[in-house]
Parts: sequence; structure tokens; C-alpha cells
Amino acid sequence: MEIKSCCFIGHRKIEITIELRQKLYDYIENLIVNENVKVFLFGSRSQFNELCYEIVCELQEKYSDIQKVYVRSQYEYISKDYEDYLLQYYEETYYPEKCKGAGKLSHTKRNEEMIDKSDYCLFYYNENYLPPKRKWAKRNSFEYQPQSGTALTYKYALQKKRYIYNFFR
Repeated sequence: MEIKSCCFIGHRKIEITIELRQKLYDYIENLIVNENVKVFLFGSRSQFNELCYEIVCELQEKYSDIQKVYVRSQYEYISKDYEDYLLQYYEETYYPEKCKGAGKLSHTKRNEEMIDKSDYCLFYYNENYLPPKRKWAKRNSFEYQPQSGTALTYKYALQKKRYIYNFFR
């Protein structure tokens, strides 16, 4: 049976409820038991990601053959100390080729990498969410509305025809 993988992508801030936590726990456990998902890809900077990490750690106590992989969006090369630090929490870490030279888009490129490597993509995506407006430049008073990184990544997952489950609903 082919080993499968899953990634987690969501807004930076989410409403964490007991119901959401239980629904995630049950869903992730089902992926492990019934779909042979053994590899879980994690990014950073999101409460949804942190919640999923906690759940996968709990499940790892029951299913010792599952792995947590931290996909870095920054730092192509890391010191041995930093790698050792990361490997206290994850079984593996790596820096995707597509993040090289991506600048401000490095998180989006990292998320695309996680989708490319995943069979299942678990999202916490509110299609009505808009990030705060930003100024074009520090000395400029003109503002613009940036797109949500989660929205961009959700569209990418749709394009790639990945299995998507949105826990916002």
C-alpha cells in the first residue's frame, strides 16, 4: 500500500473550539488508519498549523510510524544547532528549491511545495477574510488590499486537483 502525505494550511488567526479540535483529531486519525497517511507536512505562522501539530503529536503516541516534516520557507542553509533544535519537534526538515529567490513570496512558494508533495490538503480557509490593508511604501499614503496567502494557496490546491478539506465550514 502506497504511503500518503498530508499538509495543513490556514489563516494566521483562527477560532479554536472544542468541536474544531475533535473534528480535526477524528479526521486526521481516519487519514492515518484508513488512507495510509504517514507523512504530515508543516509550515509555520498559523494557529491552524499549531493546532494540527498538537493533534499529530498526540496521534503519534498511538501511531508511532507517522512523521512530522517541517518545510522551511526561509534559511536554505541552517546551522547544526538550529537543525538539532528543529529535529526535537520534527522527524525531518528541508528547504524547497522553489523558495530560492522568492523574497516576500517565500511562504506562498513553501505552501505550494507542501501541496505538490501532499495527497491531502487540510485547510482552514474563510473566503471572506481579507488581510489588513497595506501601504505601497513607507512614505506613501496610498493603500492597497493584499490577497490572503491562504486564499492563494487554496486556489493553487484546486488547480493541482488535490483532495481538499476545509475546516472553516
